Amino acid sequence: MTVSLITGTTSGLGLATARVLLDRGDRVIAAVRDPERATRLLPGVEARHLDLSDLDSVRAFTTGLRSDHRRLDLLINNAGVMGMPRTLTAQGHEMQFGVNHLGHFALTGLLLDMLAAGRDPRVVTVSSHLHRKGELRFEDLTGATDYQPMTAYNQSKLANAVFGIELQRRLTAAGSPIRSVLAHPGFARTGLQQAATVGFNRMMLRISTPLIAQGPEQGALPILYAATDPSVRGGEFYGPSGPGKLRGSPKLVPPSADARDPRLAAHLWAVSEQLTGVDYALESHSR
Repeated sequence: MTVSLITGTTSGLGLATARVLLDRGDRVIAAVRDPERATRLLPGVEARHLDLSDLDSVRAFTTGLRSDHRRLDLLINNAGVMGMPRTLTAQGHEMQFGVNHLGHFALTGLLLDMLAAGRDPRVVTVSSHLHRKGELRFEDLTGATDYQPMTAYNQSKLANAVFGIELQRRLTAAGSPIRSVLAHPGFARTGLQQAATVGFNRMMLRISTPLIAQGPEQGALPILYAATDPSVRGGEFYGPSGPGKLRGSPKLVPPSADARDPRLAAHLWAVSEQLTGVDYALESHSR
């Protein structure tokens, strides 16, 4: 039985993904802020509390998981927040960068040894087509100087893409059996749009989402493909095949030039280790 861990399964893409994995017979661990809600929505799921905006919660979650599980076959870094007013995490990081990137960076690093013990192990990190508009502003990661909600979101999604590709570089160099893969849902109705931003951007999202967006079940297809298809290789990026890569069946899509930049990746990695206190020490996980 495949042991799969998904962050953020109480709505949208995570809920749709978890349902498919449960139907195929996976033992699904839902890492969520509200375990009772996850259990109601997903009978048969193993729900555990995780707050990605608090790195202490991430560490507590991984400690608890180790007490009950020896291995992990699949990790899907799915949970996220979008376009919110400037808010800080428990450790003082900008919320979108903190939840979407730093929380998942820490979670993945703390679970690497369990993944290395898994069967055909994979890490799937959910980015966005908006990563192409992102810029990593290392001089102001908290947004203290100039904060724009969607600019911060795009930055966090670029960080996801840079992380997923750099993780594969490091896994390959270490001889690890783990594959790191990226996916994005295109434009999908996930609930993020309803909570996103204020003013004009929020109005436009609320108007365009019902007209253009595909449902979460369709948006989850690239994630499921990246997570389950035998042909998928580490470092690849999957998204919808339709016009503008906004909807359609899954296909291999090219990441942005920044996402592929090894120097940018090395800088982000060093900053992420410093901000989270998580050292991957990949050499200890090679076979």
